Amino acid sequence: MNKILTFALLFISFFLIFDTTKCDETVIRDALLKFLAEVSNNNSTILGTNSGWNSTSDPCKDNWLGVTCNTKTLSVEKIILDGYNFSSGTFDTSTICNVEPIADTLFLLSLENDLLHGKNLDSIDKCKHLTHLVLGGNRFSGSIPQSFSRLNNLKRLDISNNGLSGVLPDLSRISGLIEFDAQNNKLSGELPEFDFSNFFAFNVSFNNFSGLIPPEGDRFPVSSYTDNPLLCGAPLARKCSSLSEESESADQDKSKSGISRNEILMFSGYFLIGLAMVLVILLCIYKKRKEKQKKKESRIEALKKVAIVDHDSERLTITSTESKKGASNSDISSAVISSDESNTAVSQSLVVLTSPETNNGLRFENLLKAPAELLGRGKHGSMYKVMCDNPKMTLAVKRIKDWSISSSEFKNRMQKLDQIGHPNVLPAVAFYSSRQEKLLVYEYQNNGSLLLLLQGIQMGQTLHWSSRLSIAAGIADALAFMHQELQHDRIAHGNLKSSNILLNKNMEPSISEYGLMSIAEISTTTTSSSNYVFPVTDENVRAIFKADVYAFGIILLELLTGKVQNNGIELASWVVSVLREEWTVEVFDRTLIQEGASEERMVNLLQVAVKCVNHCPEARPSINQVALMVSTIRDEDDRSIDVSASTSTII
Repeated sequence: MNKILTFALLFISFFLIFDTTKCDETVIRDALLKFLAEVSNNNSTILGTNSGWNSTSDPCKDNWLGVTCNTKTLSVEKIILDGYNFSSGTFDTSTICNVEPIADTLFLLSLENDLLHGKNLDSIDKCKHLTHLVLGGNRFSGSIPQSFSRLNNLKRLDISNNGLSGVLPDLSRISGLIEFDAQNNKLSGELPEFDFSNFFAFNVSFNNFSGLIPPEGDRFPVSSYTDNPLLCGAPLARKCSSLSEESESADQDKSKSGISRNEILMFSGYFLIGLAMVLVILLCIYKKRKEKQKKKESRIEALKKVAIVDHDSERLTITSTESKKGASNSDISSAVISSDESNTAVSQSLVVLTSPETNNGLRFENLLKAPAELLGRGKHGSMYKVMCDNPKMTLAVKRIKDWSISSSEFKNRMQKLDQIGHPNVLPAVAFYSSRQEKLLVYEYQNNGSLLLLLQGIQMGQTLHWSSRLSIAAGIADALAFMHQELQHDRIAHGNLKSSNILLNKNMEPSISEYGLMSIAEISTTTTSSSNYVFPVTDENVRAIFKADVYAFGIILLELLTGKVQNNGIELASWVVSVLREEWTVEVFDRTLIQEGASEERMVNLLQVAVKCVNHCPEARPSINQVALMVSTIRDEDDRSIDVSASTSTII
């Protein structure tokens, strides 16, 4: 009897699960069809006859256009319908987010440049797993509901180019937000207290925001804030104190000389009050400048404290260790900064690697006292431009805090990197290590980074096809060499991006910050949970090196498209979506087409890039294979140039 009952229960459970799954599939299909009917104003053919959107098919099993599902659970994860110009349609968030089988799994929703109207936007928080919400280029109006601030998993929010107005909800509550685009709206009020250190892209230009730009907002250029008449503070030239002065000045301009004595006395009083306020403001400005000067001095003192223990009675000197026992025939000659007292219990040291300039009188004291300009802050530290007077040279100093690597391991790593070296890898001039932080010193590169060069393309500057191909080949060759030499040591780059590709005086690429992330640090950027323990296995180490291949693929896409990865777009996804529509030419930077670059070789390089950005690490080629493919394309291009030159000479 018990066996029969157990079998009956199992059968009923299976039937219920099967019935629930079938019910969910129907609910998902009906909700998506209703969604399409609303956004297209009942014109479902706008997606094309082969889109798959109909009542007799399944969104996941039949691969509906613009819908991406989990292959195992057949749940909807992405809806991307960009650029369809629905014009008279409406996006009702409740149609999607009130349907649990969709709301519980959807993490990307993109309806960019669809000219849609908005409805029931306050239901958006029911799609609680959203990480990317792209609604730019539509006709949304009214205020943004507070429900947007409850999208706790959101990483990218794009509401640009709409007609939205009112005050922003407190989006600073979303701790993981890294991209926010709200330009070209009618938004007003003060900006939320965003943690700008997390952001990769931020733009609120062409709105009506007012007040002070929050701290660290100057990490982004003026173009991110322009055309907000009442917005003030860095990076804008408009200081907040000047707004009150302008207001007072305007009030004074309106006042005219009266016809009575009482009016004259009244206006004189106003003038004296205004003068007093101006003096108070000037006094505040003076105090702020003094505070900035004190902060700068305290920062220098803090840096000194890093290098000196019980510093008041000690003086730093450089002692060459090249002649010490154990010095080899290698290119490394080091110098140690230590206390004059030989019996000091704690010793802090700056190791200076081989460099004609730095060995000619560079002292750590001079480095610390030299004027320093903050170039930028990143996830893994800050970069400073330091101008030394003795010797006369300009250096770049990378300051890394809280890196969980021992000083001895860090020293071995830096010396290993210096021993290997490659012409297209920027060598460290010197390094310093303590438990709290690490300092790395490089020669400053006046030509800037590849990122700046790519941003210049967007501003109208030119970067010829041959130059792009040479840069790509140089990076690939250097990576292939470093991977081969450092595979056994498990040292990959770990943070390869166009801002870390510097350009030397000959405009050749020079990879900076190689090996500044250990396996553990890289793992925390590639795993979704901070509690996840990343096992250091051979398979995972291979995946880390394949992450460099992915990053190089992004750089190739940037060179081909002229677009920048962190400029509000997911470059790899965008390129793949365009290629899926067989609009390959639309991917390429128009200046390359106008230049007459070989479309065949551009397509070949694009194929290499797409292979590199494959989401499956095992499916990506090795960096040696990539370098060979890129080198072959460059050689073909060089031969075609030589043939063209010889032909023109004969003619």
